[in-house]
Amino acid sequence: MANFFSKADVTSSGRPVLLRSEVECHLLSSVDLEPEDHHHFSPLKSGLLILTTHRLLWLPSASASTPTSAAAIPLPAISHIFSSKKSLKSMFHSPRIRFQVLVLPDGRVFEPGSGSGSGSGSGLGSRSVVLTAVVRGKGDCDGFLGKFWDSWRARAWESNETSGSGSSSVSGSGTGTGTGGGLYSSDGSVRMVGVAGILRKEQESWESTDKSLQDAFQDLNALMSKAKEMVMLAEKMRQKLLSGTNSQSSATNDEDMGSKEEMQDWLLSVGIISPVTKESAGALYHQQLSRQLADFVRTPLERAGGMINLIDVYCLFNRARGTELISPDDMLQACSLWEKFDVPVMLRKFDSGVMVIQNKSHSDEEVFVRIKSLVTKPEALRSGISPSDAAMTLGIAPAMAKEHLLTAESNGLLCRDVSPDGFRFYINLFPEIDPHDVYLVKDYGICETWIKAVSTSGLR
Repeated sequence: MANFFSKADVTSSGRPVLLRSEVECHLLSSVDLEPEDHHHFSPLKSGLLILTTHRLLWLPSASASTPTSAAAIPLPAISHIFSSKKSLKSMFHSPRIRFQVLVLPDGRVFEPGSGSGSGSGSGLGSRSVVLTAVVRGKGDCDGFLGKFWDSWRARAWESNETSGSGSSSVSGSGTGTGTGGGLYSSDGSVRMVGVAGILRKEQESWESTDKSLQDAFQDLNALMSKAKEMVMLAEKMRQKLLSGTNSQSSATNDEDMGSKEEMQDWLLSVGIISPVTKESAGALYHQQLSRQLADFVRTPLERAGGMINLIDVYCLFNRARGTELISPDDMLQACSLWEKFDVPVMLRKFDSGVMVIQNKSHSDEEVFVRIKSLVTKPEALRSGISPSDAAMTLGIAPAMAKEHLLTAESNGLLCRDVSPDGFRFYINLFPEIDPHDVYLVKDYGICETWIKAVSTSGLR
Protein backbone atom coordinates (compact mmCIF):
# COMPACT_ATOMS: atom_id res chain seq x y z
CA MET A 1 0.00 0.00 0.00
CA ALA A 2 2.86 2.37 0.86
CA ASN A 3 4.28 1.94 -2.68
CA PHE A 4 0.95 2.38 -4.46
CA PHE A 5 -0.65 5.50 -2.95
CA SER A 6 0.74 8.96 -2.42
CA LYS A 7 1.66 9.94 1.12
CA ALA A 8 -0.87 11.89 3.17
CA ASP A 9 0.28 13.77 6.27
CA VAL A 10 -1.97 14.13 9.32
CA THR A 11 -1.83 16.38 12.36
CA SER A 12 -1.41 15.24 15.96
CA SER A 13 -5.21 15.17 16.32
CA GLY A 14 -5.72 13.03 13.21
CA ARG A 15 -6.81 15.79 10.83
CA PRO A 16 -5.35 15.81 7.29
CA VAL A 17 -2.70 18.40 6.47
CA LEU A 18 -4.14 20.23 3.47
CA LEU A 19 -2.19 21.65 0.58
CA ARG A 20 -2.15 25.31 -0.33
CA SER A 21 -5.67 26.47 -1.36
CA GLU A 22 -7.04 22.95 -0.78
CA VAL A 23 -10.55 22.79 0.72
CA GLU A 24 -12.51 19.85 2.12
CA CYS A 25 -15.73 19.06 0.24
CA HIS A 26 -17.27 15.91 1.74
CA LEU A 27 -16.58 13.07 4.20
CA LEU A 28 -17.70 9.45 4.49
CA SER A 29 -17.03 7.15 7.45
CA SER A 30 -16.34 3.40 7.55
CA VAL A 31 -15.18 3.18 3.94
CA ASP A 32 -13.23 0.25 2.46
CA LEU A 33 -10.92 1.02 -0.46
CA GLU A 34 -10.45 -2.00 -2.71
CA PRO A 35 -8.79 -2.58 -6.11
CA GLU A 36 -10.69 -4.49 -8.76
CA ASP A 37 -7.86 -7.02 -8.76
CA HIS A 38 -5.88 -7.55 -5.54
CA HIS A 39 -2.44 -7.48 -7.17
CA HIS A 40 -1.76 -3.80 -6.48
CA PHE A 41 -2.41 -3.45 -2.74
CA SER A 42 -4.30 -5.06 0.07
CA PRO A 43 -7.79 -3.62 0.65
CA LEU A 44 -7.95 -0.74 3.12
CA LYS A 45 -10.61 -1.44 5.71
CA SER A 46 -12.99 0.85 7.63
CA GLY A 47 -11.38 4.25 7.22
CA LEU A 48 -12.45 7.85 6.76
CA LEU A 49 -12.74 8.94 3.13
CA ILE A 50 -12.25 12.69 2.65
CA LEU A 51 -12.84 14.46 -0.65
CA THR A 52 -11.01 17.74 -1.21
CA THR A 53 -10.62 20.03 -4.19
CA HIS A 54 -7.22 18.46 -4.93
CA ARG A 55 -7.15 14.91 -3.55
CA LEU A 56 -9.07 11.90 -2.33
CA LEU A 57 -7.80 11.04 1.17
CA TRP A 58 -8.24 7.82 3.14
CA LEU A 59 -7.47 8.01 6.87
CA PRO A 60 -7.37 4.85 9.02
CA SER A 61 -9.76 4.51 11.92
CA ALA A 62 -8.38 5.16 15.42
CA SER A 63 -9.70 1.76 16.51
CA ALA A 64 -8.00 -0.15 13.71
CA SER A 65 -6.35 -3.37 14.88
CA THR A 66 -3.42 -3.08 12.46
CA PRO A 67 -1.57 0.24 12.07
CA THR A 68 -2.09 1.70 8.60
CA SER A 69 -0.77 4.97 7.25
CA ALA A 70 -2.96 7.57 5.57
CA ALA A 71 -3.24 7.38 1.78
CA ALA A 72 -3.91 9.98 -0.88
CA ILE A 73 -5.02 9.85 -4.51
CA PRO A 74 -4.50 13.10 -6.46
CA LEU A 75 -7.58 14.03 -8.46
CA PRO A 76 -5.42 14.57 -11.60
CA ALA A 77 -4.64 10.84 -11.42
CA ILE A 78 -8.32 9.92 -11.80
CA SER A 79 -9.17 9.34 -15.45
CA HIS A 80 -12.83 8.33 -15.07
CA ILE A 81 -15.61 8.20 -12.47
CA PHE A 82 -18.28 5.57 -13.04
CA SER A 83 -21.90 6.53 -12.61
CA SER A 84 -23.87 4.68 -9.96
CA LYS A 85 -26.38 2.25 -11.42
CA LYS A 86 -29.53 1.52 -9.44
CA SER A 87 -30.54 -2.11 -9.61
CA LEU A 88 -32.25 -4.72 -7.51
CA LYS A 89 -28.88 -6.18 -6.57
CA SER A 90 -27.57 -2.82 -5.34
CA MET A 91 -30.37 -2.60 -2.80
CA PHE A 92 -28.95 -5.54 -0.83
CA HIS A 93 -25.29 -4.56 -0.56
CA SER A 94 -23.33 -1.54 0.65
CA PRO A 95 -23.16 1.50 -1.67
CA ARG A 96 -20.13 1.57 -3.93
CA ILE A 97 -18.23 4.31 -5.73
CA ARG A 98 -16.05 3.14 -8.62
CA PHE A 99 -13.39 5.24 -10.31
CA GLN A 100 -10.41 4.69 -12.59
CA VAL A 101 -6.89 5.71 -11.54
CA LEU A 102 -3.76 6.12 -13.64
CA VAL A 103 -0.83 4.03 -12.43
CA LEU A 104 2.79 4.61 -13.45
CA PRO A 105 4.95 1.76 -14.76
CA ASP A 106 6.66 1.45 -11.37
CA GLY A 107 3.30 0.64 -9.72
CA ARG A 108 2.62 4.00 -8.06
CA VAL A 109 -0.39 6.24 -8.50
CA PHE A 110 0.21 8.97 -11.06
CA GLU A 111 1.15 12.33 -9.53
CA PRO A 112 1.20 15.67 -11.36
CA GLY A 113 4.71 16.96 -11.80
CA SER A 114 6.21 13.47 -11.47
CA GLY A 115 7.79 13.73 -14.92
CA SER A 116 5.44 11.19 -16.51
CA GLY A 117 2.80 13.62 -17.73
CA SER A 118 1.28 16.91 -16.87
CA GLY A 119 -2.40 16.22 -16.44
CA SER A 120 -5.14 13.71 -16.00
CA GLY A 121 -4.96 11.00 -18.56
CA SER A 122 -1.63 12.21 -20.01
CA GLY A 123 0.74 9.97 -18.04
CA LEU A 124 3.18 8.54 -20.58
CA GLY A 125 3.41 4.75 -20.31
CA SER A 126 0.78 4.66 -17.55
CA ARG A 127 -2.03 2.16 -17.20
CA SER A 128 -5.39 2.28 -15.49
CA VAL A 129 -6.63 0.55 -12.36
CA VAL A 130 -10.25 0.54 -11.20
CA LEU A 131 -10.74 1.19 -7.47
CA THR A 132 -13.92 0.74 -5.48
CA ALA A 133 -14.90 2.63 -2.35
CA VAL A 134 -17.33 0.49 -0.35
CA VAL A 135 -19.34 2.59 2.10
CA ARG A 136 -20.04 0.47 5.19
CA GLY A 137 -21.22 3.29 7.44
CA LYS A 138 -24.13 5.68 7.27
CA GLY A 139 -23.53 8.56 4.92
CA ASP A 140 -24.84 10.40 1.90
CA CYS A 141 -23.17 8.33 -0.81
CA ASP A 142 -25.05 10.05 -3.64
CA GLY A 143 -24.09 13.46 -2.28
CA PHE A 144 -20.45 12.39 -2.05
CA LEU A 145 -20.51 11.12 -5.63
CA GLY A 146 -21.99 14.41 -6.84
CA LYS A 147 -19.30 16.41 -5.02
CA PHE A 148 -16.72 13.98 -6.41
CA TRP A 149 -17.82 14.76 -9.96
CA ASP A 150 -17.88 18.51 -9.28
CA SER A 151 -14.38 18.59 -7.74
CA TRP A 152 -12.91 16.45 -10.50
CA ARG A 153 -14.41 18.60 -13.25
CA ALA A 154 -13.55 21.90 -11.54
CA ARG A 155 -9.80 21.06 -11.72
CA ALA A 156 -8.92 23.46 -8.89
CA TRP A 157 -5.34 22.17 -8.86
CA GLU A 158 -4.78 23.69 -12.30
CA SER A 159 -5.67 27.20 -11.09
CA ASN A 160 -2.78 27.03 -8.61
CA GLU A 161 -0.38 25.92 -11.32
CA THR A 162 -1.67 28.65 -13.64
CA SER A 163 -1.28 31.36 -11.00
CA GLY A 164 2.24 30.16 -10.21
CA SER A 165 3.29 30.01 -13.84
CA GLY A 166 1.42 33.22 -14.60
CA SER A 167 3.44 35.17 -12.06
CA SER A 168 6.67 33.84 -13.50
CA SER A 169 5.59 34.55 -17.06
CA VAL A 170 4.62 38.09 -16.15
CA SER A 171 8.02 38.72 -14.66
CA GLY A 172 9.64 37.18 -17.71
CA SER A 173 7.61 39.26 -20.13
CA GLY A 174 8.37 42.35 -18.10
CA THR A 175 12.05 41.73 -18.50
CA GLY A 176 11.69 41.29 -22.25
CA THR A 177 9.62 44.39 -22.77
CA GLY A 178 11.95 46.41 -20.62
CA THR A 179 14.82 45.79 -22.99
CA GLY A 180 13.12 46.12 -26.34
CA GLY A 181 9.35 46.53 -25.93
CA GLY A 182 9.18 50.25 -26.77
CA LEU A 183 7.27 52.98 -24.96
CA TYR A 184 3.77 51.55 -25.50
CA SER A 185 2.19 48.51 -23.91
CA SER A 186 -0.08 46.02 -25.65
CA ASP A 187 -3.23 48.02 -24.81
CA GLY A 188 -1.83 51.23 -26.33
CA SER A 189 -1.11 53.07 -23.07
CA VAL A 190 2.25 54.69 -22.35
CA ARG A 191 4.59 52.25 -20.61
CA MET A 192 5.89 53.48 -17.24
CA VAL A 193 9.52 52.55 -16.63
CA GLY A 194 12.08 53.24 -13.91
CA VAL A 195 11.09 54.49 -10.46
CA ALA A 196 7.83 55.97 -11.78
CA GLY A 197 6.85 52.57 -13.17
CA ILE A 198 7.53 50.86 -9.85
CA LEU A 199 5.47 53.44 -7.94
CA ARG A 200 2.65 53.17 -10.48
CA LYS A 201 2.63 49.38 -10.19
CA GLU A 202 2.53 49.57 -6.36
CA GLN A 203 -0.34 52.04 -6.55
CA GLU A 204 -2.32 49.77 -8.87
CA SER A 205 -1.66 46.83 -6.56
CA TRP A 206 -2.98 48.70 -3.52
CA GLU A 207 -6.02 49.92 -5.48
CA SER A 208 -6.79 46.35 -6.49
CA THR A 209 -6.44 45.19 -2.88
CA ASP A 210 -8.67 48.01 -1.64
CA LYS A 211 -11.31 47.15 -4.25
CA SER A 212 -11.24 43.49 -3.16
CA LEU A 213 -11.79 44.49 0.45
CA GLN A 214 -14.68 46.82 -0.45
CA ASP A 215 -16.35 44.17 -2.62
CA ALA A 216 -15.91 41.53 0.07
CA PHE A 217 -17.61 43.55 2.79
CA GLN A 218 -20.57 44.84 0.76
CA ASP A 219 -22.84 42.01 1.85
CA LEU A 220 -22.70 38.53 3.32
CA ASN A 221 -22.81 36.70 0.00
CA ALA A 222 -19.85 38.62 -1.36
CA LEU A 223 -17.96 37.97 1.86
CA MET A 224 -18.60 34.23 1.64
CA SER A 225 -17.50 34.09 -1.99
CA LYS A 226 -14.33 36.05 -1.29
CA ALA A 227 -13.50 34.58 2.13
CA LYS A 228 -10.87 32.26 0.71
CA GLU A 229 -9.31 35.11 -1.27
CA MET A 230 -9.19 37.27 1.86
CA VAL A 231 -7.42 34.55 3.84
CA MET A 232 -4.78 34.14 1.14
CA LEU A 233 -4.37 37.93 0.94
CA ALA A 234 -3.93 38.14 4.71
CA GLU A 235 -1.32 35.38 4.61
CA LYS A 236 0.62 37.25 1.91
CA MET A 237 0.48 40.45 3.95
CA ARG A 238 1.70 38.58 7.03
CA GLN A 239 4.62 37.10 5.10
CA LYS A 240 5.52 40.58 3.81
CA LEU A 241 5.42 41.93 7.35
CA LEU A 242 7.67 39.11 8.52
CA SER A 243 10.17 39.70 5.73
CA GLY A 244 10.10 43.44 6.41
CA THR A 245 10.71 42.84 10.12
CA ASN A 246 13.71 40.62 9.40
CA SER A 247 15.28 42.98 6.87
CA GLN A 248 14.70 46.20 8.82
CA SER A 249 14.98 45.00 12.42
CA SER A 250 17.92 47.28 13.10
CA ALA A 251 16.08 50.39 11.91
CA THR A 252 12.79 49.96 13.82
CA ASN A 253 12.03 50.92 17.38
CA ASP A 254 10.12 48.94 20.00
CA GLU A 255 6.80 50.66 19.27
CA ASP A 256 6.96 49.80 15.57
CA MET A 257 7.93 46.23 16.39
CA GLY A 258 4.98 45.94 18.77
CA SER A 259 2.53 47.25 16.17
CA LYS A 260 3.88 44.83 13.56
CA GLU A 261 3.59 41.88 15.92
CA GLU A 262 0.02 42.93 16.76
CA MET A 263 -0.81 43.16 13.05
CA GLN A 264 0.66 39.68 12.51
CA ASP A 265 -1.50 38.29 15.31
CA TRP A 266 -4.62 39.79 13.71
CA LEU A 267 -3.73 38.38 10.31
CA LEU A 268 -3.01 34.95 11.76
CA SER A 269 -6.53 34.82 13.21
CA VAL A 270 -8.26 36.03 10.05
CA GLY A 271 -9.44 32.61 8.92
CA ILE A 272 -9.23 28.87 8.48
CA ILE A 273 -9.18 28.13 4.77
CA SER A 274 -11.16 24.88 5.09
CA PRO A 275 -13.37 24.94 8.22
CA VAL A 276 -15.30 21.79 9.12
CA THR A 277 -19.01 22.28 8.39
CA LYS A 278 -22.13 20.20 8.89
CA GLU A 279 -22.61 20.13 5.13
CA SER A 280 -19.18 18.62 4.40
CA ALA A 281 -18.76 16.40 7.49
CA GLY A 282 -22.35 15.22 7.97
CA ALA A 283 -22.65 12.80 10.89
CA LEU A 284 -18.93 13.21 11.61
CA TYR A 285 -19.31 16.94 12.20
CA HIS A 286 -18.53 17.03 15.93
CA GLN A 287 -15.68 14.53 15.64
CA GLN A 288 -13.93 16.46 12.86
CA LEU A 289 -14.71 19.78 14.55
CA SER A 290 -13.09 18.45 17.71
CA ARG A 291 -9.93 17.45 15.85
CA GLN A 292 -9.72 20.77 13.97
CA LEU A 293 -10.21 22.69 17.22
CA ALA A 294 -7.39 20.70 18.85
CA ASP A 295 -5.07 21.75 16.03
CA PHE A 296 -6.24 25.36 16.16
CA VAL A 297 -5.73 25.97 19.90
CA ARG A 298 -2.08 24.90 19.94
CA THR A 299 -0.75 28.33 18.91
CA PRO A 300 -3.01 30.36 21.27
CA LEU A 301 -2.07 28.01 24.13
CA GLU A 302 1.63 28.55 23.54
CA ARG A 303 1.13 32.33 23.70
CA ALA A 304 -1.10 32.12 26.79
CA GLY A 305 1.28 30.01 28.86
CA GLY A 306 -0.39 26.62 28.37
CA MET A 307 -3.92 27.54 29.55
CA ILE A 308 -6.66 29.72 28.06
CA ASN A 309 -10.27 30.47 28.96
CA LEU A 310 -12.89 28.52 27.02
CA ILE A 311 -14.78 31.73 26.19
CA ASP A 312 -11.64 33.27 24.68
CA VAL A 313 -11.08 30.17 22.55
CA TYR A 314 -14.70 30.32 21.38
CA CYS A 315 -14.24 33.91 20.19
CA LEU A 316 -10.91 33.20 18.49
CA PHE A 317 -12.17 30.06 16.78
CA ASN A 318 -15.35 31.68 15.47
CA ARG A 319 -13.39 34.68 14.22
CA ALA A 320 -11.07 32.31 12.36
CA ARG A 321 -14.00 30.41 10.82
CA GLY A 322 -15.43 33.57 9.25
CA THR A 323 -19.04 33.03 8.22
CA GLU A 324 -19.12 29.35 9.31
CA LEU A 325 -19.90 30.15 12.96
CA ILE A 326 -20.51 27.45 15.56
CA SER A 327 -22.74 27.52 18.64
CA PRO A 328 -21.49 27.30 22.25
CA ASP A 329 -23.07 23.83 22.49
CA ASP A 330 -21.08 22.64 19.46
CA MET A 331 -17.92 24.07 21.03
CA LEU A 332 -18.52 22.33 24.35
CA GLN A 333 -19.37 19.02 22.68
CA ALA A 334 -16.25 19.21 20.50
CA CYS A 335 -14.08 19.79 23.60
CA SER A 336 -15.71 16.92 25.49
CA LEU A 337 -14.75 14.52 22.67
CA TRP A 338 -11.04 15.09 23.32
CA GLU A 339 -11.17 12.39 25.98
CA LYS A 340 -11.77 9.81 23.22
CA PHE A 341 -9.00 11.10 20.94
CA ASP A 342 -5.25 11.11 21.43
CA VAL A 343 -4.80 14.89 21.29
CA PRO A 344 -2.31 17.01 23.29
CA VAL A 345 -5.00 19.29 24.80
CA MET A 346 -7.79 18.82 27.33
CA LEU A 347 -10.83 20.57 28.81
CA ARG A 348 -10.59 21.42 32.51
CA LYS A 349 -13.18 22.76 34.94
CA PHE A 350 -12.10 24.55 38.12
CA ASP A 351 -13.98 24.31 41.41
CA SER A 352 -15.38 27.79 40.78
CA GLY A 353 -17.01 26.56 37.56
CA VAL A 354 -14.60 28.33 35.18
CA MET A 355 -13.78 26.13 32.17
CA VAL A 356 -10.41 26.34 30.46
CA ILE A 357 -8.47 24.55 27.74
CA GLN A 358 -4.94 23.51 28.66
CA ASN A 359 -2.10 21.39 27.36
CA LYS A 360 -1.86 17.89 28.80
CA SER A 361 1.77 18.67 29.61
CA HIS A 362 0.67 21.61 31.79
CA SER A 363 1.68 20.98 35.42
CA ASP A 364 0.05 22.67 38.42
CA GLU A 365 3.13 21.86 40.49
CA GLU A 366 5.30 24.05 38.25
CA VAL A 367 2.79 26.89 38.63
CA PHE A 368 2.76 26.42 42.42
CA VAL A 369 6.55 26.69 42.52
CA ARG A 370 6.41 30.03 40.70
CA ILE A 371 3.59 31.26 42.95
CA LYS A 372 5.54 30.26 46.06
CA SER A 373 8.64 32.11 44.85
CA LEU A 374 6.45 35.20 44.32
CA VAL A 375 4.59 35.04 47.62
CA THR A 376 7.78 34.54 49.70
CA LYS A 377 9.34 37.81 48.56
CA PRO A 378 9.66 40.38 51.39
CA GLU A 379 7.06 42.74 49.96
CA ALA A 380 4.59 39.89 49.36
CA LEU A 381 5.16 38.58 52.91
CA ARG A 382 4.13 41.98 54.28
CA SER A 383 1.16 42.85 52.05
CA GLY A 384 0.35 39.66 50.13
CA ILE A 385 -0.28 39.35 46.41
CA SER A 386 -3.30 40.00 44.21
CA PRO A 387 -4.43 38.07 41.08
CA SER A 388 -2.96 40.89 39.00
CA ASP A 389 0.46 40.39 40.63
CA ALA A 390 0.32 36.67 39.90
CA ALA A 391 -0.85 37.34 36.34
CA MET A 392 2.23 39.49 35.65
CA THR A 393 4.55 36.79 37.02
CA LEU A 394 2.87 33.87 35.29
CA GLY A 395 2.25 35.74 32.04
CA ILE A 396 -1.46 34.87 31.92
CA ALA A 397 -4.79 36.68 32.26
CA PRO A 398 -5.82 37.87 35.79
CA ALA A 399 -8.90 35.61 35.70
CA MET A 400 -6.69 32.57 35.10
CA ALA A 401 -4.21 33.73 37.75
CA LYS A 402 -7.04 33.96 40.29
CA GLU A 403 -8.03 30.35 39.56
CA HIS A 404 -4.42 29.23 40.09
CA LEU A 405 -4.28 31.11 43.41
CA LEU A 406 -7.54 29.53 44.57
CA THR A 407 -6.22 26.10 43.58
CA ALA A 408 -3.00 26.78 45.52
CA GLU A 409 -5.13 27.77 48.51
CA SER A 410 -7.11 24.54 48.35
CA ASN A 411 -3.79 22.65 48.34
CA GLY A 412 -2.66 24.41 51.54
CA LEU A 413 0.01 26.59 49.97
CA LEU A 414 -1.71 29.97 50.46
CA CYS A 415 -4.13 31.74 52.77
CA ARG A 416 -6.73 34.20 51.54
CA ASP A 417 -7.78 37.56 52.94
CA VAL A 418 -11.00 39.11 51.63
CA SER A 419 -11.29 42.87 52.00
CA PRO A 420 -13.09 45.75 50.24
CA ASP A 421 -10.01 46.02 48.02
CA GLY A 422 -10.49 42.45 46.81
CA PHE A 423 -8.61 39.19 47.38
CA ARG A 424 -5.11 39.16 48.85
CA PHE A 425 -3.17 35.92 49.14
CA TYR A 426 -0.43 35.19 51.69
CA ILE A 427 1.91 32.31 52.31
CA ASN A 428 0.34 29.73 54.61
CA LEU A 429 2.22 29.80 57.96
CA PHE A 430 -0.07 27.40 59.80
CA PRO A 431 2.01 24.31 58.91
CA GLU A 432 4.95 26.07 60.61
CA ILE A 433 3.14 26.13 64.00
CA ASP A 434 3.94 23.31 66.41
CA PRO A 435 0.60 22.00 67.76
CA HIS A 436 2.30 21.03 71.08
CA ASP A 437 3.77 24.51 71.62
CA VAL A 438 1.85 27.19 69.75
CA TYR A 439 4.01 29.95 71.30
CA LEU A 440 7.24 28.51 69.92
CA VAL A 441 8.81 30.92 67.43
CA LYS A 442 10.97 29.12 64.90
CA ASP A 443 14.22 30.74 63.92
CA TYR A 444 14.39 29.00 60.56
CA GLY A 445 12.34 28.38 57.42
CA ILE A 446 9.51 30.51 56.08
CA CYS A 447 8.50 31.65 59.55
CA GLU A 448 11.88 33.30 60.11
CA THR A 449 11.68 35.01 56.70
CA TRP A 450 8.19 36.33 57.51
CA ILE A 451 9.32 37.68 60.90
CA LYS A 452 12.25 39.52 59.31
CA ALA A 453 10.02 41.02 56.62
CA VAL A 454 7.43 42.21 59.17
CA SER A 455 10.12 43.60 61.50
CA THR A 456 11.69 45.55 58.64
CA SER A 457 8.36 47.23 57.89
CA GLY A 458 7.91 48.23 61.54
CA LEU A 459 4.80 46.07 62.11
CA ARG A 460 4.41 44.19 65.37
